[in-house]
Amino acid sequence: EAAAIYCMRTLKEHMITEVGSSFMIVDCGGGTVDLTTRELLENNRLGEITERSGDFCGGTYVDKEFIKFLRRKVGDSAINLLLENHYGQLQYMVQEFCRRVKLPFTGNRKDFKTYELDIEEVCPVLKQYVAGTSKVKLEKDDWIIDLEYEDVKSMFDPVVGKIIRLINGQLNASTGTCAAMFLVGGFSESKYLQTRIKQEFGDQVKNINVPKQPIAAIVRGALDYGLNMKTIKTRVLKWTYGIELSPQWKKGDPPERKISHGRINVFSKLVSRGTIVDVDQGFGKDLFPSIEDQSAASMKIYKTPAVDGKYPDEPGMEKLGELILDFPDAHLGFNRKLEFTLSFGQMEIRAYCKNQNGKSVDAVFNLEF
Repeated sequence: EAAAIYCMRTLKEHMITEVGSSFMIVDCGGGTVDLTTRELLENNRLGEITERSGDFCGGTYVDKEFIKFLRRKVGDSAINLLLENHYGQLQYMVQEFCRRVKLPFTGNRKDFKTYELDIEEVCPVLKQYVAGTSKVKLEKDDWIIDLEYEDVKSMFDPVVGKIIRLINGQLNASTGTCAAMFLVGGFSESKYLQTRIKQEFGDQVKNINVPKQPIAAIVRGALDYGLNMKTIKTRVLKWTYGIELSPQWKKGDPPERKISHGRINVFSKLVSRGTIVDVDQGFGKDLFPSIEDQSAASMKIYKTPAVDGKYPDEPGMEKLGELILDFPDAHLGFNRKLEFTLSFGQMEIRAYCKNQNGKSVDAVFNLEF
């Protein structure tokens, strides 16, 4: 959201001013890449129009591919021993790779010059762990490992391919035209990543941009959001939320799920993942006694990544919390109700329940974006 707010401030520079225009944020960090598509609303506010997506395909995964390459050259055992005994030396070698190869790599073969990784200079301690045919070959090559164009490209491509698939997913999930795409985060500075994204999506998205300071963009957006949290108007839920109810067990229900008083515990959905919700919008349900003389009620709140759910203990279900409230006027039997509401705020989920005498209870949970 922070990056989206910052990029919203720059839309005018790209001649995007019309309310209803949408733009995508591709936050390329070190570990993860996270995507969201936003819509420009009136009064400089933002709505979210697709469910957020992401994966572990940030810049450090190119580094991991480099280490795989080294394993093929010096052997698994040598790298394992280096990791165990001289982790700092390995990190230095990775940093040298980033500085001399990863960051300058454009994907243009004409720009590329073979990089000679001199083990004796960059990581001399590695030599003692290399054995067998790997040692024979490296001694013959004066402990120099050449990184050719295809070697480096093959380190990037599995990672970049994942990012391209994520962007495709966002574009397919959006019904309208994406007016702009902003690449932010440290890995977005990769010229090769920028080139591949523009090659793949340049026809669909006319404005594909990287802010001048793609890492600072997130910090600046966070500051703006802190000053005006009303900037975000809507979000798309990435979880389905509901509560546990105990209706009458009926024929066809699993016999092993039958509990006391002839009841069964089920998951009752309040709102599905993928739903666009306004900030502070609530979703409610009236609750009635499970037994005639019930004196208190327990509301167990769950979320699941599935679009719906049947039982609160099925795979993927996660209990958020529980509210307990008096159920007064037992003499009225089943003719009593509690009003339960789950609302989604700026940074939190609020569960609220009120009985017919006006007594209420509430709880707050973190809203996971």
